Amino acid sequence: MPRNVTLALDDRLIGQAREYASGLGLTLNSLIRKLLEEAVHPADSKGPDETFRLIDEAKPQPSQGVWRREDLYDRRLK
Repeated sequence: MPRNVTLALDDRLIGQAREYASGLGLTLNSLIRKLLEEAVHPADSKGPDETFRLIDEAKPQPSQGVWRREDLYDRRLK
């Protein structure tokens, strides 16, 4: 059964956190719950595994020719 916990937080931080949570489609309560779950049980969160899965599934964009090392250095210096 869920229990209530009281936190003492700055009003400004609470406001910013509510906006952040809203942008994710979450309530502040659900955001805090999610963050605590991920902190306490990091193996259960998606973390790097999800990132690597997305990278593996990404479709590479076609190149516009072949880059030479000299070309890259020339562009950086201009």
